Amino acid sequence: MALEHALLVSLSEQDASGYDLTRRFDKSIGFFHSATHQQIYRVLKRMDEAGWVEVEAIAQDGRPDKKMYRVSDAGRAELTRWIAEPSEPNHLRNELAIKIRAAAHADLPALRREVARHRDGHAARLDVYRLIEKRDFPNPAALSGSSLHQYLVLRGGIRVEEGFTDWCQEVLDALPTGEYATEDTGEYATEDTGEPATEDTGEYATEGHLQS
Repeated sequence: MALEHALLVSLSEQDASGYDLTRRFDKSIGFFHSATHQQIYRVLKRMDEAGWVEVEAIAQDGRPDKKMYRVSDAGRAELTRWIAEPSEPNHLRNELAIKIRAAAHADLPALRREVARHRDGHAARLDVYRLIEKRDFPNPAALSGSSLHQYLVLRGGIRVEEGFTDWCQEVLDALPTGEYATEDTGEYATEDTGEPATEDTGEYATEGHLQS
């Protein structure tokens, strides 16, 4: 998705200045399509040149004119065309998942800290999404039109963050604690005894007993 289309979506909901759009991206759309303020202003200029937006200069006392943007007929046609265009499913590219797969070669305490950091980050964003849901959509059953569409996107974000938060916790629950990977074999050895994992069970040998 090009930034132009994200801006067309936002402007189709409400006319806005460049400053207004940057605030919207910071508070809502930016959760799903990130963009810097400089990128937004640069793309707005391209959209104006392409005829996708109309610009109205509004005089301000003692300040430069404020530019208000609205979607033109050509912009609405482009938005309709883009929505009808097939979108490929997102393919997960998760560096943390690759690190977890290589856990046999890892400093496990350090890896656990990294997984916990990701869990906490996803949990924090989940809290933000739930706060927005409670504040802006207290009665989902009564929603319609653009409000319903915004709510459905928010619900998608909530589901994604719930999934990542739960997955990170599942990883932490499954990974051994207090152990490290030996460099020569990649097997796990306890910090206390240095005994490797048993080959037959894959469990971790400790002082006279096994623990998973």
